Amino acid sequence: MEIPDYFLVRPEGTTAADLVAFERLYTDQVEPGGGRRIDYGLAAPRWQFLCWLAETKDVLLHGSGNADIREFEPRRPADTSEFGGRNAVFAASDGIWATFFAVIDRAVATSLVNMSVVVGPEGTERSLYYFSVNHDALVRGAWHSGTVYVLPAKTFERQPDTAREGVPVRSNQWASAEPVRPLAALPVTPADFPFLADVNGHDQPTVAARAARDPDAFPWRD
Repeated sequence: MEIPDYFLVRPEGTTAADLVAFERLYTDQVEPGGGRRIDYGLAAPRWQFLCWLAETKDVLLHGSGNADIREFEPRRPADTSEFGGRNAVFAASDGIWATFFAVIDRAVATSLVNMSVVVGPEGTERSLYYFSVNHDALVRGAWHSGTVYVLPAKTFERQPDTAREGVPVRSNQWASAEPVRPLAALPVTPADFPFLADVNGHDQPTVAARAARDPDAFPWRD
């Protein structure tokens, strides 16, 4: 399968020493639970730790601009898809995607087109991303500090897999119909989002019209 050029590919660079440090930080500050604020003093970027968490532990991630959430209640978002439009707590199995939602200022960025997927059979997977906001938000400044919450995964279900040209495609979106209390919370800033300079701008009415005509034509670009 040829990957469309508008997709971004996850950077590499995690070392064996990073993995040892991640395990120690998880054991000390995440596994005990209680919603504690993680004191992150590692050299590795925070998104690498978050990706490692979601891929090796029974946890999911939720990014928010609210730094004081004690419990997540199911809500119905403004999403027209069958899975994304349900009444639920939503979370991600990808640290970069969760960081995006933590640092994007939703008061300024009122229209989001985004995706985080894992493409390819087991052993050859690639993590791909797409991020776009209403173009005026990029001019006005669409970023702020936020928090990525670490959530227990036991009540969540994953968005069903799809395929493209016979290649498996897995979404990193999950949903829980039950309230969820966070295990821990990691503060992040826009500098922690590795694709800050790669976010696209779009015209919201144009995207909405294209999506209405062809809901499967993501990301509704020219």
